[in-house]
Amino acid sequence: MFQILWIILAGLVIGVLARLILRGRQDIPIWLTVALGIVGALVGNVIASAIGVRHTGGVDWIRHVLQVGVAVALVAVVAPMWAMRHTRSDHHHRHTAGRL
Repeated sequence: MFQILWIILAGLVIGVLARLILRGRQDIPIWLTVALGIVGALVGNVIASAIGVRHTGGVDWIRHVLQVGVAVALVAVVAPMWAMRHTRSDHHHRHTAGRL
C-alpha cells in the first residue's frame, strides 16, 4: 500500500514538473498529469537501465532528468489531443442538444 502511495506521489511530482517545463497552458486534469508522470517515471527508469545509469552513487540525477524528459514529451503529445477531443465533444453536444 505504501509503495502505491509513493508511485502516485512520484507521478504527481514528475507530471507537475513536466507541465511547468512546457510553455503555455496544458488543459488536462490532474489525474492525467499523475498518470503521465507515472508513465514518464517508468519509461525513464527503463532508459536509465538500458544506458547503465539507473543506480549511481548519491542522487540519480540522470535518471530523474530522463523521467521528467519522458513526461514532458508525453504531456506535449497528450495535452493537445485531450483538448481537441473535448473541443469536438463540446461542439457535438452544442449542436445536438436541441434535437430530440
